[in-house]
Amino acid sequence: MGAPLSSWPWENLGIFKYVLYGPLVGKVVYGLLYEEEHSNSNLNWWCLHLLILCGLRGLVHVLWCSYSNLLFLTRNRRILQQGVDFKQIDKEWDWDNFMILQALVGSICFYVFPFLQHLPLWNAKGLIAALVLHVGVSEPLYYWVHKKFHEDYLFTHYHSLHHSSPVPTPLTAENATLLEHVILTVVIGIPIIGASMMGYGSGSLVYSYVLIFDFLRCLGHCNVEIVPHKLFEAFPFLRYVIYTPTYHNLHHTEKDTNFCLFMPLFDALGNTLNKNSWTLHKTLSSGSGNDDKAPHFVFLAHMVDLSSCMHVPFVLRSTASLPYKTRLLFLPGLPLTFMVVLAMWIWSKTFLLSFYYLRGRLHQTWVVPRCGFQYFLPFATDGINKQIEQAILRADKMGVKVISLAALNKNESLNGGGKLFVDKHPNLKVRVVHGNTLTAAVILNELPQDVEEVFLTGATSKLGRAIALYLCQKKVRVLMLTISNDRFQKILKEAPVEYQSYLVQVTKYQAAQNCKTWIVGKWITPREQSWAPRGTHFHQFVVPPILSFRRDCTYGDLAAMRLPEDVEGIGCCEYTMDRGVVHACHAGGVVHSLEGWSHHEVGAIDVNRIDLVWQAALKHGLRLVSSQHIKCH
Repeated sequence: MGAPLSSWPWENLGIFKYVLYGPLVGKVVYGLLYEEEHSNSNLNWWCLHLLILCGLRGLVHVLWCSYSNLLFLTRNRRILQQGVDFKQIDKEWDWDNFMILQALVGSICFYVFPFLQHLPLWNAKGLIAALVLHVGVSEPLYYWVHKKFHEDYLFTHYHSLHHSSPVPTPLTAENATLLEHVILTVVIGIPIIGASMMGYGSGSLVYSYVLIFDFLRCLGHCNVEIVPHKLFEAFPFLRYVIYTPTYHNLHHTEKDTNFCLFMPLFDALGNTLNKNSWTLHKTLSSGSGNDDKAPHFVFLAHMVDLSSCMHVPFVLRSTASLPYKTRLLFLPGLPLTFMVVLAMWIWSKTFLLSFYYLRGRLHQTWVVPRCGFQYFLPFATDGINKQIEQAILRADKMGVKVISLAALNKNESLNGGGKLFVDKHPNLKVRVVHGNTLTAAVILNELPQDVEEVFLTGATSKLGRAIALYLCQKKVRVLMLTISNDRFQKILKEAPVEYQSYLVQVTKYQAAQNCKTWIVGKWITPREQSWAPRGTHFHQFVVPPILSFRRDCTYGDLAAMRLPEDVEGIGCCEYTMDRGVVHACHAGGVVHSLEGWSHHEVGAIDVNRIDLVWQAALKHGLRLVSSQHIKCH
């Protein structure tokens, strides 16, 4: 058993912990359904305000978390450069436990302190009284208790949880044990209860004090310096009145200084003020402390659809850390997302989305601000290519070694798999990679070892061509779906004469009604899937993935590989991928970077390099994602 009050009573309830709000909700509903003479209207309103306050407090934390993850805005003012990984995200998953606790305590206070039942909407004296109590009681009390929690027993059994997060985030602020939040509840309650006991309490005081308290807690843990140093230069006394993210980060990194709640004055009085606080703050707030470090590798991604646009860390960090799927939670946000996508179409440029480190090298994901449907609009082609070209030139100027193009960004009809940019800028130092060679290798190594026949859609695309040519040389019969005899004949002539008989042109899906291995490179409808025999497995390299229509068949994910185990700071999932798994075109760029290859990989796939690239991926610790119903080589 752990130390007393070190765990939350509802920690095993999971999402059902929110049932604890039930009595408050029930009281509000009861008051609305029945006449007020049959209910305590003051209690009903108090419960309603508690619920509203909890919603607003949650919103404050989520908005701060979103801001700290807007890397294209905050990267130069980040204090710690590490990424927030899945382990930290999971550890902070139940950050909102404190709101349940304080909502329940708030409802109890209604009965314990009768004067709370008749609070006016506004009382200016209450704000002054609360400020005096905060500075005179809450601040020194928190400072003293915080120092005690850094002593051996209390730190080991309680406060170490809060400090276990390597990178402070707004949600780290509330990642603490039950005992700590009980004490913090007292710290918050003293100014509110005290001002109310003096007769100066008000509803606006409760809302403003609690929300400002949360706002400042999040500010201190956001890992982005936003307080300008010129403010302290103009008004030096303010540096003792309000702390900064840099100030509190020093407490998390060194642990024996900067214990204050919000006011460094108490650290100065207690001789625990870190001597580097103001110097480091000036450096970071000016943006000179973290110069825009050039990544070694960039994956140039794009938006797939409206729902996936919300699967990013600056919307909801928690859902972005899970494999993508359409969630009902996202449905109300679709209209706003659509408006944002249109606005980005007009104004936005390629932006930084996420990053991680691999063997000391910085890897970043940049996003072209275009959604999947826009890639199929003829009039949008030039604009998209311009965005991609500008991203490549920017990467070249920064000193990036390799930039890999995501699925639609390397579309053959769009830019020839990146060949357009390489031909236009022959002196590029950055290596442009489409990653299709490794994508082909992943698909080929997913196939059962004893496969004798496959059905291939998208057969004359770059990937389709490479897969067909590779398989025919392994004496696997390939049914190539295409109505273009010329394109088929061109591929057929590339195959060695002795293997050409293994390539068969078909023009209808009916031709595959006895083939249980389908490789899908072109989107197929449920009706077209119906021609597959029972037990078929659909391998695919089409974006977006096909619908899982057949219950008597199985469906593979998009070609992907798991990053090496020594990857650091990765905390979000790519589209449809599991944790730590990236699309094969992303992995292809990683391999290109790790190997230090000096050539571009654009245009057609060199079939002879498929095995070479595959072996290089395995050598560097990338692994094929195991999938049920697939026998892997």
